[in-house]
Amino acid sequence: MEFYEIDKEDKVSPGEYVLYEPTQEVVLCGVFSRDRDEIKALSSGRLIEDRINNFKKIRVPGNKKYQRKYTASCGSCKKI
Repeated sequence: MEFYEIDKEDKVSPGEYVLYEPTQEVVLCGVFSRDRDEIKALSSGRLIEDRINNFKKIRVPGNKKYQRKYTASCGSCKKI
């Protein structure tokens, strides 16, 4: 996982996780406003409003994405 700056072309979608640099926390983006140069995000149940340059986007390389792990069932119901 790596973090990178939010450029002029980048857009952060509501519901996307971003890094909040002052506290080094991963927060949930709520509102992204390029006009007001502001992001509103949720962190530990509280609202954070700060400038866009205090946040970084998260990039997960393709081979590091989460995969579902299958577990064996008992065999009688054939469910996974």
